[in-house]
Amino acid sequence: MFDVTLAVAAGDVDRRHCPVQLPLVGMLPAADLSGVLVDDSGARTAWQIERDGDQHRLWWIIDDLPAGQERCYRFESVAPPSSGVEFKQSDHAVDISIHGQLFTTYRHEPNVPKPYLYPVIGPGGKRMTRGYSIEEIPGETTDHKHHRSIWVGHGEVGGADLWEEHGEPPYARTLHREFEVLESGPVFGRLRARNDWLRTDGSKVCEETRDLRVYALGPDLQLFDLEVVFRATEGPVHFGDTKEAGILSIRVATSMDGNKGGRIENSERGVTEKECWGKPAAWCDYSGVVEDAVVGFTVMDHPSAFRHPTHWHVRDYGLFTANCFGYKSFYQNESKDGSYDLPAGQDLRFFYRVYLHQGQAAEAKSADRYQDFAKPPPVVGK
Repeated sequence: MFDVTLAVAAGDVDRRHCPVQLPLVGMLPAADLSGVLVDDSGARTAWQIERDGDQHRLWWIIDDLPAGQERCYRFESVAPPSSGVEFKQSDHAVDISIHGQLFTTYRHEPNVPKPYLYPVIGPGGKRMTRGYSIEEIPGETTDHKHHRSIWVGHGEVGGADLWEEHGEPPYARTLHREFEVLESGPVFGRLRARNDWLRTDGSKVCEETRDLRVYALGPDLQLFDLEVVFRATEGPVHFGDTKEAGILSIRVATSMDGNKGGRIENSERGVTEKECWGKPAAWCDYSGVVEDAVVGFTVMDHPSAFRHPTHWHVRDYGLFTANCFGYKSFYQNESKDGSYDLPAGQDLRFFYRVYLHQGQAAEAKSADRYQDFAKPPPVVGK
């Protein structure tokens, strides 16, 4: 147990459901990897230690800290509640549950060219991504079979198309190699997968590490972070200029589509596909009706990520992707080149947060939740 008091100052933003962390520099981690913090009012919250190589970080979630206020926490010798985020691995899949309820499943099936998340269960138990081409659901659209729920893809990487799936296989593919981390916990669960990006002939383009961190919120909102890192292990890698890409890609449930009454908006006050498609923004939101309730996704691009703020390939027919490469299409200008050459042996990093919420972006306070991601409140020990 740590003999220290922790203090957090909200700053000028209301902090709600806000993950915070403290690097444990010069502090030895407790024998246990989780426990309970008690704040000034006596309220208790779970903490969790993340061990990543030689690095150790202490995490917990601030439920509600108004702007301008500070809160202090002390450690208590009580085990945290057993519920939180749980990962359950099976053949080619990992079920991810929050407080005992399925949130999503990470799938890496050998007959599908790319790993993906499906189903994705949002606030109130609403299924928020389209079923096709994983399953056919009455009333849903069946275009673009490669738009599988939530996935990562790019149409021109080292001469390979890891976006489309035209004609008959073999297709270029993202091949799952191993899970480097698979960790459940009371504050978050973490999955880190190592993948190879392969051409149609099976030759390797590069490696990719996909780090998914799911926080123990819900059932009225969900939150996860996704870090994607490409590593040029086989030599230089060319990322081409194409709109057919999305390092984070979502196909929303058909009832949410913009052409069915859904709403697309971004951090720059753009509204509708016309004002958001191809535009750079720190975050973008897609909301609409699912089973008579309005729900939405806010996808946030971290300031430390490559080419922040990213551009958005977001369409009325339900496609919602972060794409910082498709300049020629986005600007309707052939002289604007969005391609990028990753030198041999180097990395290319993308970092996103996805907020699944009730209502539209204003009601969900997506702008404030972006500040939680981009400028989290500092934690200090006293």
